[in-house]
Amino acid sequence: MSAALDGIRVLEQGTFITGPCAGMTLADLGADVIKVEGPEGDPYRAYQGGQYSPHFQAYNRNKRSVALDMKQPRDRELFESLVRQADVYIQNFRPGTAERLGAGVAHLQTLNPRLVYCSISGCGASGPYVERPSYDSVAQALSGFLSVVVDYRRPQFLGPALADAITGLYAAHGVLAALVQRGGSGRGSHVEVSMLEAMAHFAIEPFAAFFALGDTPTSADRPRLAQAYILRTADERLIAIHLSSLEKFWRGLVAALDAPELGGDPRFNPREQRIAQYESLRLELDARFVKQPLAHWLERLKAEDVPHAPVNRIDEAVRDPQVEHLGLIVPVQPPHAAARAVRGALHFDGACAHAVRAAPLLDEHGMAIRAALAREAAWPPAAAAVERTNAGGGR
Repeated sequence: MSAALDGIRVLEQGTFITGPCAGMTLADLGADVIKVEGPEGDPYRAYQGGQYSPHFQAYNRNKRSVALDMKQPRDRELFESLVRQADVYIQNFRPGTAERLGAGVAHLQTLNPRLVYCSISGCGASGPYVERPSYDSVAQALSGFLSVVVDYRRPQFLGPALADAITGLYAAHGVLAALVQRGGSGRGSHVEVSMLEAMAHFAIEPFAAFFALGDTPTSADRPRLAQAYILRTADERLIAIHLSSLEKFWRGLVAALDAPELGGDPRFNPREQRIAQYESLRLELDARFVKQPLAHWLERLKAEDVPHAPVNRIDEAVRDPQVEHLGLIVPVQPPHAAARAVRGALHFDGACAHAVRAAPLLDEHGMAIRAALAREAAWPPAAAAVERTNAGGGR
C-alpha cells in the first residue's frame, strides 16, 4: 500500500458517503484513519440490512473503528484525547451539529492548534439553504450538474452517487493543501466544502460556456461537440466511440465502416456539419453498427485507430485485459464479506497498492484503542488494528 501519508493521523466522524469518502481517500494514501462512530454505527452500515452493507464497505476500507457515545463524559474524554494527537478531523454533519456534540472547530483547534479541521455540508455553513437536508440527488440538481447530464426527454438519475463521492474527493484535496500549508505556518486551518460548491466546480466547463457564449448548456452539448456516440451492435451490446476534433478519427471511422458514401456526404463534412447534424449522423451510425456483432466492430475500429471501447458491465470490467494488467482489482484483508475491491488509482514511483484492509466492523478496534489510550494517553499505534476485538467489546 502506498505510504505517501505515512504518519498522518486522521479522525473521521463521517456518515454515509461524503465524510467517509474523504477519510478513505486519505487512508488509501497511507494515513492512519480512526473512524469515530456512535453506538449504533454509521447509518450506511445498515443500508441494505445488517451492519456491514457493501455500500459501507466501499467507503470505509483501510480504517479502524471506535464507537463512542459523545453524551458520556468518559467517551468525550477519550475523543478529545484522540483530537489532541490528530493531524486531521473530518465531519459531514449538518451545520451546527458538531458544535452541539462538542466537536466544533473552535473547541477542537483549542485542544490542538495544529489540527486541520474539515467540515462538509450540503449547501454551505450559512445562507438561506443552511437548514436544508442535502443528499446526492439534491446537490446534483441544485448545482446545475444534473441539467447537463440528464436527457430531458426521459429524465432519470445516473447510477452512482456522484455528488457524494466527488465532494469527498474535493474535501480530501482541501485537507492535503491544508497539511502543506501547515508545514510552513505550523498551524492548522479550517477546510470547508459543500456539495453545492463541489458540484458546481465539477461542472466548470458548462458554466464557462454559459459565461462566454450566453447560451444555457444542455446534456446534448458535450457529446455533440465531442462527437461521442453510444451505439448498439447486432448481438445487443453497446459500444462507445469518440471522434473528438481530429479529422483522422472521422476518416478512420469511415474506413472501419467501409462506408465511403459517409465520407463524401456534405451533411457530415467538414466537422462543423457533423456537429450540426449530430442526430442525423447518429441514425446513420446506428443503422450500420446494428448489422455486425460487438467483436467485429472492436476489431475494425482498433485496426483503424478509432477511439472506442465496449460499454463494459461491472462483471466485464473486472475481467478486462487492461484492468487485469494494471492489477486494479486487489484482495481485501481480512475478507469480512467482499474478498476483492478496486484499489486506489494513484501510483507513486511506479508502486501502487496490492491489497486493501477491510472496512471495520462496528467498534472493531475499540478495545485496543481504549487500552492504548489508558496506558499512554497517546494516539494508539496502527499495529493495534491487527488484533481484532468483538464489536462493542471495548465499551
